[in-house]
Amino acid sequence: MKSLLALFAVALAAGCATAGGTAPAPAPMTAASDTGRVPYASTYARHPAPPVLIRHATILTAAGTELPAGAILLREGRIVAVAPELEAPPGAVIVDARGQYVTPGLIDTHSHLGVYSAPGTAAESDGNEATNPVTAEVWAEHSFWPQDPQIPLAIAGGITTIQALPGSANLIGGRSAVLKLVPARTVQEMKFPGARYGLKMACGENPKRVYRTRGPSTRMGNMAGYRAAFLEGQHYQRRWDAWQRERKGEPPPRNLRHETLAEVLRGTIYVQNHCYRADEMAQMLDLAREFGFTIRSFHHAVEAYKVADLLAAAGTAASVWADWWGFKEEAMDGIQENAALLQQAGARAVIHSDSPSGIQRLNQEAAKAMYAGRRAGITVTPDQALRWITANPAWVLGLDSVVGTLEPGKMADVVVWSADPFSVYAQAVRVYNDGWLVYDRADPTRQPRTDFELGQVPAPGRDR
Repeated sequence: MKSLLALFAVALAAGCATAGGTAPAPAPMTAASDTGRVPYASTYARHPAPPVLIRHATILTAAGTELPAGAILLREGRIVAVAPELEAPPGAVIVDARGQYVTPGLIDTHSHLGVYSAPGTAAESDGNEATNPVTAEVWAEHSFWPQDPQIPLAIAGGITTIQALPGSANLIGGRSAVLKLVPARTVQEMKFPGARYGLKMACGENPKRVYRTRGPSTRMGNMAGYRAAFLEGQHYQRRWDAWQRERKGEPPPRNLRHETLAEVLRGTIYVQNHCYRADEMAQMLDLAREFGFTIRSFHHAVEAYKVADLLAAAGTAASVWADWWGFKEEAMDGIQENAALLQQAGARAVIHSDSPSGIQRLNQEAAKAMYAGRRAGITVTPDQALRWITANPAWVLGLDSVVGTLEPGKMADVVVWSADPFSVYAQAVRVYNDGWLVYDRADPTRQPRTDFELGQVPAPGRDR
């Protein structure tokens, strides 16, 4: 019990509230911005930690460089240097990682941790506000449970950042939350400082199945629903923009649904679009052009390989699985070479999980996709495959200037692996989040647990 309390005390210790690097500004909040306040702001604080020098490791930077026996220095939450040899500063913790590998922290663009918490009961099912086809007003963070016992399991898999999304029952399901995966009491303590919101949208079978008796029941009904919603958002945006310019009279009344859509149209909220079929992805790109916004990433996108050139031209990423397909009609035409073909076409490929178990082995998912591409004769380097779970998802979240690669000045989100991370035998042995050792496979007191597990799971270091 003492070790658990000590870990909790460390998790609550206040450090510098500024994350390393330069993150994008938070999304403006229309009316709320007039007061100078950002509602539901991040209260994340970097955990104090000594400098760390990791030596003698194979370092995969995800930035085009591999050092077969290199060193990386972490200090005050940032990567200071990556080189063949480095000197340890005073007070540094020195880690001999001989025979081990070092990568950036892994990033999952599509997670439902915390909103579909364990145990999987109706009481913990908070991901779909299935009361209207358009619920742009809801925010995933307002459902997120930081005590979800699935979170420590993801940390042990090398995950340092997630995008927690609403579910896919709705045409427009609400805002995502981008979170640092660290032990915390509140979701605000996990919110990635400066990260933009995402807007979850969904194509195809899910919304037309859920609303078949009270809303859209066809794909053309789905499309009409998106267009009607964005028309309303467009009118709302114009009213507010006019008032901001003139400042005459009372401001327009706030509408939370339209407010979110207006921020999408302003480019401050990124569209994250659940969409399987190639034809629907093309339709959604047309929708984005009609209203002047950009789709940041299609999610699942099992037929993305059919429109890889369109995605590359639009600058839209595809967050895909390695080999998960065939579980419903619109998912029947998936292929294992999907990510490799996207890479070959110049599109930005991402491997995501959409699964509390898949998130624990995202490195293996990337490995499967890499080797499937190679078997098909497509050249995929380890650096490119690593970018599928680090640098590319960082871009999808608008955080590639801050995380996703091992480069000086970036946030010290770093994983030490027992072996080549593309090996099925590799395990994350040390996970640093913002320079803080959040997980150590060799130290039970550095293996976070949640309050939910107290009394259910033995305390670290104790037998049953």
